[in-house]
Amino acid sequence: MAASGVLDPAARDRALAELAASCDACRGCGLAAGRQQVVVSRGNPRARLMVIGEGPGAQEDASGSPFVGKAGQLLDRMLESVGLDSNRDAYIANVVKCRPPENRKPTALEMAACLPFLRRQIALVQPQVVLLAGATAVEGVLGIKGGITKLRGQWRQWEGRWLMPVFHPSYLLRNASRERGSPKWLTWQDLQDVRRRLAQLEAGDAGAP
Repeated sequence: MAASGVLDPAARDRALAELAASCDACRGCGLAAGRQQVVVSRGNPRARLMVIGEGPGAQEDASGSPFVGKAGQLLDRMLESVGLDSNRDAYIANVVKCRPPENRKPTALEMAACLPFLRRQIALVQPQVVLLAGATAVEGVLGIKGGITKLRGQWRQWEGRWLMPVFHPSYLLRNASRERGSPKWLTWQDLQDVRRRLAQLEAGDAGAP
């Protein structure tokens, strides 16, 4: 443990490995029975940015990594468009670590069962900015239910971190227009805002957006 109370990188890596093992052993809800693999994270645990989605899909369940299907590929491209590499500049996880059947939304009980794992991830990674991808991520982290259209693009402070809700990439795949005011255009504006916030934090400016 460093003098500041922040885990040194080696200790953090060990703690994250222990967390992954705990997730693998978890049978706290019915999702574990139908999974191929537990899906914990990908990316850089030293990144300032954390991306939280809903839950694994079929490709994620098969690979053991989050956001690797078409929605994940779109997320990678959109982050890249604002100068962020998803594996170098972000740590990516989901509200639930096991695939819900038929990719349905996880239930409140399933999200509650996984929440301690997610909160532990956040505590270990200590991101300064958290991107909440989709309404389920907002509900799982903040307990706020409602349409993502009204929540997206609005900065929130939560436990000393900056949170930005955005449209989930799977929604953007179904709404392909890039015209001004479209979901894709709005998400690109949101990600530019996230990039600016990260730059301000890196420069030591933690003031309001």
